[in-house]
Amino acid sequence: MKAAVDLRVRLGAVELANPVMTASGTFGYGAEFAGLVKLSCLGAIVTKGISLAPKAGNPPPRVVETPAGMLNAIGLENVGIERFLQEKLPFLRQCGTKVVVNILGDSEEEYAELAARLAGAEGVDALEINISCPNVRHGGMAFGADPQMAAGVVRAVKRQASQPVIVKLSPNVTDIALMARAAEDAGADALSLINTLVGMAIDIRTRRPKLANRTGGLSGPAIKPVALRMVWQAAAAVQIPVIGIGGIATAEDAIEFLLAGASAVQVGTANFYNPQATAQIVDGIAAYLEEQGENSVQNIIGGLRDA
Repeated sequence: MKAAVDLRVRLGAVELANPVMTASGTFGYGAEFAGLVKLSCLGAIVTKGISLAPKAGNPPPRVVETPAGMLNAIGLENVGIERFLQEKLPFLRQCGTKVVVNILGDSEEEYAELAARLAGAEGVDALEINISCPNVRHGGMAFGADPQMAAGVVRAVKRQASQPVIVKLSPNVTDIALMARAAEDAGADALSLINTLVGMAIDIRTRRPKLANRTGGLSGPAIKPVALRMVWQAAAAVQIPVIGIGGIATAEDAIEFLLAGASAVQVGTANFYNPQATAQIVDGIAAYLEEQGENSVQNIIGGLRDA
């Protein structure tokens, strides 16, 4: 009997059964999808972003469909760290896959405190830092827009964290390789990219923005070419693992990111219209490897050939 292909990948000290993860903010806290997809078949679940205090988010309308994509201005709504630990983490502990907790804050101190609260928490395999949040001490500039501010957050979290730390990079920068190296130099164990692009939609009948927040984060297939380019650049710039995000809806999409140098991928917007997308992508990657005569997914990571 032919041996099954080996889909295992490593993100620092964490080994995933396969390279397919969920993207933060698109999969709730895991339980919301439990009846729609077999959670244990995923490489990892990345939780909705968690802050110290609960956040109500932005007023509606806060989601709008765009050509080949979606704009969202949810506003990082979440239950806060206390309720997450008491109400959400117990389910995640028994879901049968790795759990990555996405954290966010408005200062280095908030990020550090969240990391301290999660340090050693049973069932938390890694942290993912959302550095697209505004730094309240620097006029609202996003941490992820400045390499020094990004590095400061990474160092603050690393001092407190007991788990590997993944840094989620913003695409709204001039030089993604510079940001990637800054996070690596500060101690990041892995990178994930990209977060959403800033976008806008206008209702020409009312002449008003379609989002109450005016602007929002663009995601979905429309951003895939940009995401793929940035992942390729970041993977070439650092030695740590890179996780690709942006418009991944099929196994073919995921394989493109792996070939570009990603060690794993996260599936986001596709979860909204195809809740089984993640499981289908896992199966599709395995089928591709068999078709190509490869016995391990490791054999194709960074396997992009010159034109």
